[in-house]
Amino acid sequence: MNCKRIGIELAKNVFQIHGVNARDEVVVKKQLKLNQMIEYFSALPPCNIAMEACGTAHYWSRTLASLGHHVKLIAPQHVKPYVQRGKNDANDAAAICEAASRPHMKFVATKNEAAQAMQLVHRARSVTIKARVALLNEIRSTLAEFGIVCKALGATCTRTTLIDTMRNESRVFPAPLSELLHLLADRLTNLDAEMERFDLMLNTHVKTSAVVKRLIAVEGIGPITASAMECAAVDANMFKTGRDFAAWLGLTPRQNSSGGKTKLSGITKHGDSYLLTLLIQGAQNVVRYCVNKTDERSLWIQSLLLRRHNNVVAVALANKTARIVWSLLTKGEDYRPPRLITLEA
Repeated sequence: MNCKRIGIELAKNVFQIHGVNARDEVVVKKQLKLNQMIEYFSALPPCNIAMEACGTAHYWSRTLASLGHHVKLIAPQHVKPYVQRGKNDANDAAAICEAASRPHMKFVATKNEAAQAMQLVHRARSVTIKARVALLNEIRSTLAEFGIVCKALGATCTRTTLIDTMRNESRVFPAPLSELLHLLADRLTNLDAEMERFDLMLNTHVKTSAVVKRLIAVEGIGPITASAMECAAVDANMFKTGRDFAAWLGLTPRQNSSGGKTKLSGITKHGDSYLLTLLIQGAQNVVRYCVNKTDERSLWIQSLLLRRHNNVVAVALANKTARIVWSLLTKGEDYRPPRLITLEA
């Protein structure tokens, strides 16, 4: 079988494949069980294989590449326009195969095991943070039902804080309420212990990664942002320019232009929401403390603050930071801080 390009619709147990030859004629269209995948592709001569960048895609990309095949991952939103007729596994595999043949198609870099493992640590840490916030809100609402109004409970709230709050009240609480609050306090302690373990894992990664050490030097990027950026952008050379990298993160304006009239609105937010959040939060801190500084970047920020809202300026700075990150990742250079400007008295 002379197969030039194969599209695979990934699944848990049954995989659909669609293969064409050099003349784009369909030569294979079949289903494979999970235990048949390795055997089938081991017997094939090296060819181009395309898959959607979804669950298990990076694992199968690494596995099939080890068998000698050239594997490409495509974002699902770029495959959808090529789906013909109704949606089913066979049509999806055909659409993936067709999308991979487009000369200007943008592909997703395959993550190695180390990068994917660290990215999963970031995801788990993010889930734990959301669970902790939800738990604190539940505790506040529970206390409010009995007339105890607490201020916003933040990162400094611990089990001891909650127990002290109950003891400071002069009245006696019903036994079920006391037991419930102790259970919620214990759950908070467990979440705090998880956060400490996640932070320890990330700190270990920061100390051993040369890329992270270079990124930390950039204003507005801390250890967590640098680590997350390294894991997500495993091959920054896939982006031609820093603007493309910023667009991938969702930091460029949304366009609705027509008839020669350019109309721009807010940022697209199409990228990784976790990275987007970290970059903008870091930029907000830089904007907050730029007053009375005389370096080029701080003066640029101060000039923007005269005519734009703080959050708009923070997004603009996050865009600039993303371009700097792309330059550091692609060129392998160290960060050069903005030079100081001597202001006339």
